[in-house]
Amino acid sequence: MKKLPSVRAIFIALIVIGGIQLVSTLVKNITILSMDSTLVSTGNNLAESIMIKNSRESFERNYNESYRQEIEIASLRAASPVIVYNGMTMEELAQKLELSLNSTLKGYGMSFAKYSIQYGVDPYLALAIALHETGCTWTCSKLVRSCNNVGGMKGSGCGSYASFDSLDAGIEAMIKNLADNYISKGLTTPESIGKKYAASEAWPGKISYYMSKIALEVE
Repeated sequence: MKKLPSVRAIFIALIVIGGIQLVSTLVKNITILSMDSTLVSTGNNLAESIMIKNSRESFERNYNESYRQEIEIASLRAASPVIVYNGMTMEELAQKLELSLNSTLKGYGMSFAKYSIQYGVDPYLALAIALHETGCTWTCSKLVRSCNNVGGMKGSGCGSYASFDSLDAGIEAMIKNLADNYISKGLTTPESIGKKYAASEAWPGKISYYMSKIALEVE
């Protein structure tokens, strides 16, 4: 006579079958992630929480690393001097131009430097024209002292000449005028500018002299 299985054996078998079914259910319900870690489907809250937490931590690590690299790049750029003209930084150029300034224009090296670079004008050329037109190599003319006109610019407010609210404004206006009405039209040398800027044939030679003098100035 065939021996029947005991109650204990049946109980153990039921536990094993139940365990297999539970594992199978968990496997089916585990969150499936795509290759880029995007959540595709979910059936298990615990698994979902773990996956979301891991994805968030991974994102934060990548973001923090990217942010750190951006900070390092910005720091390196800030530490590296920006050359604006002839191997000089803006501050060095201003100091260089300052060596040629006297009288009323003393202390305005930065104005000549920054506006020349801003408007794309050779700073030596701009300052040379200002020195020639104002006489500020020694004592600035009344046009500079009374009207803040550093380029002999025609206009109104100061007889037949333009008047400006400040020396800085006058310097900017002179350099912008050079940029708009001369440099942008291909007139970039004292010779080409002089044909339009001044009636004197000696003007280009005088501007070239000032440019050479400015370039050779040293502390």
